[in-house]
Amino acid sequence: MSIEWKGVMPATLTQFNADLTIDHGLMADHGKWLIENGCSAIVVHGSLGEGATLSFEEKVALQKTYVDALPETPIIPGIAALSTKEAVDLAKAAKDNGCRGLMVLPPYLYASDWREMKAHMSAVIGATDLPCIIYNNPVAYKTDFTPLQIKELADEFANVESVKESSTDARRIAGIREVCGDRLVLGVGVDDCALEGFGMGAKFWITGVGGAFPRHNVKLLELALAGKIEEAMPIYTWMLPMLRMDTVVKFVQLIKLQQVLATGGKFGNNLVRAPRLELVGEELAAATAIIETAIATAPEV
Repeated sequence: MSIEWKGVMPATLTQFNADLTIDHGLMADHGKWLIENGCSAIVVHGSLGEGATLSFEEKVALQKTYVDALPETPIIPGIAALSTKEAVDLAKAAKDNGCRGLMVLPPYLYASDWREMKAHMSAVIGATDLPCIIYNNPVAYKTDFTPLQIKELADEFANVESVKESSTDARRIAGIREVCGDRLVLGVGVDDCALEGFGMGAKFWITGVGGAFPRHNVKLLELALAGKIEEAMPIYTWMLPMLRMDTVVKFVQLIKLQQVLATGGKFGNNLVRAPRLELVGEELAAATAIIETAIATAPEV
């Protein structure tokens, strides 16, 4: 079992009804729209999807929604939990639901040494035979998987196939290639480091902004992988103010606002679960101005 790790794989937002239950119909429709606009896979209930506020049952239901709506598309859930046991159970449920791969994260809250983190990652990766992405995001999860540690997992588990590199250090992709060669397919996970990552050999992009502007993300990646950096730069420069919104504390609220404005409200709303609150006042006005300017000046793709 394997996945062709390539293209734009949007990390989807979780959309809520007025009572903050999940709007499964809206999410299924949005997923279909993303694939119609050139995306290659869907990543569900990760950081951007407010995974930490979703129950186990809600995550399982989301997996089913996407698999049922997009049976030919790889659905890749983010596997994270407070406990290793729950993460293992979630990985097994994902396989049972027909998901085609797993994005494996360190545990919520608890960040420790490599011995403990390796034990957690190994338990989750070894729970199924599904292909796995190792998600390295030390900014958010306080655990930094070094290139040598990633190699250790890849050497021990054949189903470790790729890495979502989100350390914000573009040198990391070169570092992983240095020790792993072509054993792993590497992907970009920090939106405002995308072009730099593609230049160092990343082949796919797990993006937040892609939920609002999929065709632009796809075009940027295609140009970069074709070596057409000068053609890619105008798109990248245009996108950067929005890409940077994916790297701040209120990234969920900001990306939701992008999706609302870019799709005319068709594929989203600004509802979030506490402790997050909706943007208001000057913060909302400033973000809206940036996004509306981007929409008005969007390059043809």
